[in-house]
Amino acid sequence: MARRDEIIDYAAELLDLDSFEDYGPQGLQVAGAEEVTRVICAVSSSLELFERAAEAGAQLVIVHHGLLWNNDPRTIDLRVKRRLQTLFDADINLAAYHLAIDAHPEIGNNALLARELGVEVDGPFLDFGIGGRVSASLDDFLARVRERIAPEPLVFAEGPADLARVAIVSGGGSRYLSDAAAEGYDLYLTGEPAEPSLHLARELGINFVAAGHYATERLGVQALTRKLADRFGLEWEFVELPNPV
Repeated sequence: MARRDEIIDYAAELLDLDSFEDYGPQGLQVAGAEEVTRVICAVSSSLELFERAAEAGAQLVIVHHGLLWNNDPRTIDLRVKRRLQTLFDADINLAAYHLAIDAHPEIGNNALLARELGVEVDGPFLDFGIGGRVSASLDDFLARVRERIAPEPLVFAEGPADLARVAIVSGGGSRYLSDAAAEGYDLYLTGEPAEPSLHLARELGINFVAAGHYATERLGVQALTRKLADRFGLEWEFVELPNPV
């Protein structure tokens, strides 16, 4: 058993939350039980997730995509009410970590994607991505993506057939394709494409891979939760709620 506030404070320090200006509040978003023995983690907030956390007897849910976003309406509609009521009834805390868990050099989504794909990290790409080196053909690299991350990535093979440099931004990072090309990367991997992505890749001569927003953001929240569980002696579980996007 551990105190909720100690867990939340440690996570904030570990992820250096104060360094990130995010799209909504990070850390504790909904307060529940003060003592925690069991943690559930997942990629995104949903009613199904909260119901499963309640069934599992969890006191803390950790997600990458939380409930509260700056651009969302400020009213509590029936959908939000049901989500909140499920947390309230089971006395469950909800904590969310977004950009900070993308950017972390050890337990971040991008660093862990690089590890899975055999990319030797050189340093950050922009403020939260990863850039690194590989020595692989495009076909071999795509085989790793299909084996380790997502079986059916969207691929625009518009760059070199032999790869030397790869940039990675998990999730909705299609808008950074031009930045990757400008910095001389041979391949840019993200989660979601945008409509201009095909012709941008073609005109810039760079390979573009969209492996899924959900699929590219599964690793970080698990690594964070595992680290917290090990430090505080907690039980934990990752709840897989697959999403094709």
